[in-house]
Amino acid sequence: MRANRGRDTGPEMALRRALHARGRRFFVNRRPVKNLRRTADIVFPRAHLAVFVDGCFWHGCPEHHTMARTNAAYWRAKVETNRSRDRETVQLLTQQGWTVLRLWEHVSLDDAVAQVEGALVSPAVNSL
Repeated sequence: MRANRGRDTGPEMALRRALHARGRRFFVNRRPVKNLRRTADIVFPRAHLAVFVDGCFWHGCPEHHTMARTNAAYWRAKVETNRSRDRETVQLLTQQGWTVLRLWEHVSLDDAVAQVEGALVSPAVNSL
């Protein structure tokens, strides 16, 4: 598991390249709120938009998550903890006036870009 990247994953890099090509400028792997220990993958500070690109295994995607057979109890607890922290992050950032967009890694690039662009135009969207 050590080889799995925590940042700069393929889906995240593709999304960043596509947004940058559209002229969007943003911060990468940054805390949206300075005193809150949560790091978003892509941050648009002026729009108060935090984008998270979640991996299907690590965040328990309802479509693609498969439970590990070895040490299943550990992995079940780990994924549930991640899900709980994701919900808490959305709640905490929303309370601070941020729009939070969570995208699964399997979402097509076109759909992901459209969702980010839509949130930048109308920032009242929060998805989990």
